[in-house]
Amino acid sequence: MTLIVLEDQAKTAGLKTVFRCRMLTLNVHSSLEAVGFLAAITARLATAGIGVNPVSAFYHDHLFVPADRAEEALDVLQKLAADAAR
Repeated sequence: MTLIVLEDQAKTAGLKTVFRCRMLTLNVHSSLEAVGFLAAITARLATAGIGVNPVSAFYHDHLFVPADRAEEALDVLQKLAADAAR
């Protein structure tokens, strides 16, 4: 079983935390049927050596990245968005 909860909530519930992460939400209304959308994004993060656990939701995708690399991941995503806009 996997739970995505705030760290304080996990501690209160007596749960062991395994992956300290930050959630980055992509502000793109993506289709659940979009092929390759997340692959392009996660590949760019992988090139930067940043692991990611993506979660697709109905309107947006969420990326859970290591807490200590969240700012770096955000920079990578902003550069990807800028490249895509060209």
